[in-house]
Amino acid sequence: ATVAESSYSQTITVAADNHIAAELEVHASEELGHAIAIAKQIDYLNGTPTNKPKEVKMSDKAEEMLRFDLENEKTTIQNYRRRIRQADALGEYALGEVLREIIKQEQEHLTDLADALGIDTPKIEE
Repeated sequence: ATVAESSYSQTITVAADNHIAAELEVHASEELGHAIAIAKQIDYLNGTPTNKPKEVKMSDKAEEMLRFDLENEKTTIQNYRRRIRQADALGEYALGEVLREIIKQEQEHLTDLADALGIDTPKIEE
């Protein structure tokens, strides 16, 4: 979500939305931290990252971009939940803990986006 949130924060420029843009900049910084933490775990496991960033949906409407980001966060949380279960099943408890720390921030991002949209925080379906 780093690319998306960075792009969104730079695009949302309406004066009333400045606090939202600033929050998205914080999110983007946190997402970069997530990528670094995961890269360290991949290195520990002697792996090589093979995933490329997901295409970023753009719009000239701030609310639509926030909804795109909300959907990205929901998907990200679903994916992290799955990876936590896999890490634990493999006995990779340190990886599971790293992912648990990350998912806490992702849930905060989801709540921030829902608040910005004036909606309840959406439930995450498995």
